[in-house]
Amino acid sequence: MITKSNHKPNKGFSFGLWESHGAAIVTSFCLLFIVLAYLARINDYTFVEIILFLFAYIVGGYQKAVEGISTLFKEKDLDVDLLMVIAAIGAAAIGYWMDGAILIFIFSLSGTLEGYTMERTNKDIRSILDLRPEKAVLLRNGKQVEVKAEELKKGDTILIKPGERIAADGIITQGYSAIYQATITGESVPVDKTVNDEVFSGTVNGYGGIEVKVTKQAEETMLSKIIHLVQEAKNEKPPNQLFVEKFESIYAKIVVITAIILMIAPPFIIHWSWKETIYRAMIFLVVASPCALVSSIMPAILSAISNASRKRVLFKGGAHLENIAGVKAVIFDKTGTLTYGEPVVQDIISFENYSEMELLKTTASIEALSEHPIAKSIVQHALNKNIELEHSINLRSFKGMGVQGTLNGISYKVGKRDMLNNIVLTKEQEDLALKLEQQGRTIIFVSNGHNLIGMVSIFDQVRLEARRVIEELKNMNIRVALLTGDNERTAKNIGESTGIEEIYSGLLPEDKVDFIKKMTAKYGKVAMVGDGVNDAPALAAASVGIAMGAAGTDIAIETADVILMADDIERIPFAISLGKRTNRIIKQNVIFAIGVALTLITLNFIGGIINLPEGVIGHEGSTVLVILSGLRLLR
Repeated sequence: MITKSNHKPNKGFSFGLWESHGAAIVTSFCLLFIVLAYLARINDYTFVEIILFLFAYIVGGYQKAVEGISTLFKEKDLDVDLLMVIAAIGAAAIGYWMDGAILIFIFSLSGTLEGYTMERTNKDIRSILDLRPEKAVLLRNGKQVEVKAEELKKGDTILIKPGERIAADGIITQGYSAIYQATITGESVPVDKTVNDEVFSGTVNGYGGIEVKVTKQAEETMLSKIIHLVQEAKNEKPPNQLFVEKFESIYAKIVVITAIILMIAPPFIIHWSWKETIYRAMIFLVVASPCALVSSIMPAILSAISNASRKRVLFKGGAHLENIAGVKAVIFDKTGTLTYGEPVVQDIISFENYSEMELLKTTASIEALSEHPIAKSIVQHALNKNIELEHSINLRSFKGMGVQGTLNGISYKVGKRDMLNNIVLTKEQEDLALKLEQQGRTIIFVSNGHNLIGMVSIFDQVRLEARRVIEELKNMNIRVALLTGDNERTAKNIGESTGIEEIYSGLLPEDKVDFIKKMTAKYGKVAMVGDGVNDAPALAAASVGIAMGAAGTDIAIETADVILMADDIERIPFAISLGKRTNRIIKQNVIFAIGVALTLITLNFIGGIINLPEGVIGHEGSTVLVILSGLRLLR
């Protein structure tokens, strides 16, 4: 297999100070020796000329030769670096010192340019690492102790002074301030935060000093997840890259075998001189190497991922960028995606002998351990009214339905209408529930196992941008559907507000998975957008799972392929368009790379139109051009 060392993945995100600047210095010295050798030639200093050319060969080609030999013996692969050096030595052996030296110089220059272009690609991604705080001020026994951020543990309390970067994800326990959290959510305006509000590692504290209780260790923070996702995306190869590498292995063998034949056959068949034969074979080795083809894909993929990350869209790998380009349908969950995911208690309606406060206390006490957004809103509403919650036991969760728990010896059920089992609602209760549902509210029913003791209505505001996003997707000829576990009336109300006609309500997590599979079979690639634990199976089943990064649950973020860090669904059309543009540029690059290679091979053997330096310029020039073409995706 022929590989090119310039395209081997770099460790980490930095191309490195020596790799970027050192390569330029080496290339400059190589050029200097070539110029001096040329001056010696025109002044008939033959011995000096050869010595200077040797210096040019050594300075420009030593590192490439070492890498090529290492690849040959360690990886059992034939590196294109070694082929270039062999071609240059072959040219010198038959007296073409200048041609060989120019080959070495241009090859070295190409590597330098590629290094700089790849550094440009990495720059935006690498900047994320700079956001990671190194130190934190830990409050221990009333004293301030400076520690490494990575040493912080859950439950620690840290002090964040005005203007400092927050060292860990946590909850404010004292103080208030404005937090600049564009690095995580993309919000350009500082967000006011006070006690019990969540803050993220890597964001910047504004004007006030705050104390923060650490809720996640260093490797679990949102910033660490972003860094991990970017590293994962940078190193993962998409299917088209893997295909090219497999093709390259076969192609490489053909190139090597053909080059050997071309070094032997022409003098006997077309009566070329041995000097001409070897020279043409050296040119073939250069122009037939698949550098440009290999460079057609990954620079474009990395540029697109870098572009997306600047807009707070994280792709977990190039394969997902490729898949999203072919999406024919986008399926939305309701809560936290089309809505803000911050449901608010609107009405508390009690029955039997329960007062509104008793009903709220009972409901919140049962819901206290649930992670569902609606449960959290009920609990928060109770806490806001200074209601002291009681400890419930025998808690049992029914996926997509509700919860059951025991409080003071009574078993309560809280959730959808289906949780009522055989309890029959009175006409007055039915009419009230219908009225609230028609207003777009979600109804939570509370029973004591025998009777309905109350209803809690929840309202979750539809995102202002939702209708605009749906219209944009439809204009891209993409089908849009809404899947929700909510009731039909609420789902219909959301559909009317957003412009979605295809609505499926009352679905359990497994129902959503079945629907995704049906849509995939019918339309091809399907994207699912969600944020909750109950969305994770559907996110995994979809061709592309898209999770809300800020409000989304850990399991949704882990399962998804694409993360919207700012919870901005307006980025979905952008992500699809970026995927399409990436695929288009990759196809252009591949066609261009193959076309240039075929043209140069033809010009080499039909009339011997090109010489070695021209072959090198054409070959390396096409490599640099496809990389620069890929870099267009940075815009």
